[in-house]
Amino acid sequence: MDIIISNSSGKPIYEQITEQVKNSIITGALQAGEALPSMRLLAKELHISVITTKRAYEDLEREGFIETVAGKGSFVAQKNMEFIREEQLRKAENLLQSAVDVARSGGITLDELREMLTLLYNGD
Repeated sequence: MDIIISNSSGKPIYEQITEQVKNSIITGALQAGEALPSMRLLAKELHISVITTKRAYEDLEREGFIETVAGKGSFVAQKNMEFIREEQLRKAENLLQSAVDVARSGGITLDELREMLTLLYNGD
């Protein structure tokens, strides 16, 4: 599992870990039942505190992305992919609502907004 920590990011390290693990699960890079590195091992690899990795793992478990088995470790949860998709749709909807609000207040038309979205989505 490759996790890259940025000290220049405005996000706390535990959030960076949480987001990257979630993304790996959502994209299928991490499969259901797959073991995650122990908190101590991950902390050692990233040169961070075990408390930081513990916080990230606790957040991931609370949100249902991983399961921890006492004495065995943490594993990717058997998560319903439809639930994950719904969560991603909700996040996208919230971000798009913010974009619509900015566009309206700035006099940007729906066609202009649609064109921007298409360009961004297609990577042009």
